[in-house]
Amino acid sequence: MTQETKPAFSYPVRIGHISANPVSVHLSANEAERRALATLWKVNEVRLLVADLQIGRWKKDGVKIKGELRAELVQSCVVTLDPVEAEISEPVEAIFVPEGSRLARQADNDGGEMILDPGGPDIPDTFSGDTIDVGVVVSEHVALVIDPYPRKEGAVFGERIESTAADDKRPNPFAVLKDLKKD
Repeated sequence: MTQETKPAFSYPVRIGHISANPVSVHLSANEAERRALATLWKVNEVRLLVADLQIGRWKKDGVKIKGELRAELVQSCVVTLDPVEAEISEPVEAIFVPEGSRLARQADNDGGEMILDPGGPDIPDTFSGDTIDVGVVVSEHVALVIDPYPRKEGAVFGERIESTAADDKRPNPFAVLKDLKKD
């Protein structure tokens, strides 16, 4: 999880400070972070972003983040461009292991093809260094569930006419040959 620029919502956690017993963490985005997230997610406004998480060790050297997040957004309706309010309430679960860990390797068969189970657990994400940014994890989870085509209740597309029957009438390509035959 390397970021070239400062993330819109950040809460770095040092791996060395995480114990086997999960620690409860409450995250809440301030006004500046909410504005930055609105720009990042291309929404009109982020009114609320909070997360209640449990952060603890996973296996020998991994980290497990589990909890709930809640967000309130304002988007533009794709039909009327009127503001549409959206509430998001989602579980968060992520596992991180150090780069190079054998736990992060994807299983493959003898032909070199990756074996994926769509219903199975995700492979762990990797981290480098001694810090994981939990704020980025939360903002990525929200970004994945934002409705890409929000529609205001009752908004429908009106009837549109792309072209008329006269516009769709094509000239006969042999009409030019008919005129040549007369000469």
